Amino acid sequence: MNDREADLYDIDLTGVTWRKSSASAGEHECVEVAELPGGGRAVRDSKNPQREPLRFTATEWAAFRTGVITGEL
Repeated sequence: MNDREADLYDIDLTGVTWRKSSASAGEHECVEVAELPGGGRAVRDSKNPQREPLRFTATEWAAFRTGVITGEL
């Protein structure tokens, strides 16, 4: 983990807005995503929201999105 990634874990997530896909149909078997300062994202399991979320830099999140959109992932 580099310093930039470590900084993501210093961000207080109290009060962030968690979003999940409308395609989840209200089920609790999906992920929730919150936007962080600087364009990073936090991702958590909707079934277990008290666990520490994974956090990604803006660059990492953009690469993930690109992989999903292009079918690479």
